[in-house]
This record gives sequence, C-alpha cells and structure tokens, in this order.
Amino acid sequence: MCAETEPSFETTLLVRDACLCLHAQRAARALARRFDLALKPVGISSGQFSLLMSLNRPKPPSLGSVASLLAMDRTTLTANLKPLERRELVETSHDGADRRVRLLSLTPAGRAVLTEAVPIWKQLHAAIEADLSDPAHLRSDLVLLSR
Repeated sequence: MCAETEPSFETTLLVRDACLCLHAQRAARALARRFDLALKPVGISSGQFSLLMSLNRPKPPSLGSVASLLAMDRTTLTANLKPLERRELVETSHDGADRRVRLLSLTPAGRAVLTEAVPIWKQLHAAIEADLSDPAHLRSDLVLLSR
C-alpha cells in the first residue's frame, strides 16, 4: 500500500481557482444573501420564496414532488415547511386517493406574500442577469449539473 502524501499548497490553489463545487457554493451563498436582503421587507428568505413559488400551482403538489423539484430530501423539506405553516402561509392535507401522500398548498396569506415578493424578485433577478455575460447559457449549464 502506498503512503498518501498531504495535498500541496499548489493543490489548494488549484481547488480555489478551478473547483466547480466551490465556485457554485460561493455563488449560491452570494445570490441567496442578495435575495434574502431584498425579500426581508416581505418577511421571507430566498429559500422560503422558492418553496412558496413551488406550491403556486393549479393543484396542490405532493410533498415528494416538491422535494424533488427543490432537490431536498423530504425531512429537510418538512423542516422548512414548519415555519411557513406556523405563519399560516402553507397548509398540508392528505390525498383523498392515498392518505399516506401529503399535499401542500398556499393559503390566502401565502398567496398575498407571494404577490408582494414577486415584483421584488423580478427586479433583483433582472439586475443580476444584466451583470452576466450569458445568463441563458449559465442557467442551462446549472440545469445539466443538477440532474
């Protein structure tokens, strides 16, 4: 068995400069901070905005389908739903055909929050896209990576 050597400082620099995971994490945190700040007057975070938007459908989605859409495990999604349920922005019900399936829906208060939040999101989103060289290409690459 070969003895492993510690990573060199050059490797540290390579990771700092080239690691897609590191750069994606940094960009995600920076974007989330910008959206969190913008959405603060509405009383939600960027993650809560995404979650509420994922429920803005003609028919209530299942917990499993929302978890899949948001790339979250069901336990994490359940934990993220709790504060929204306490604020009565989201409600949970059971599917009539299969009582094991939890359905999620926006309440009127949840829709009202989204009504206030969407113009804020649109304005900030447009400003961020204006700073990017090719937002459509970035978006398609991110979709490829999230599969």
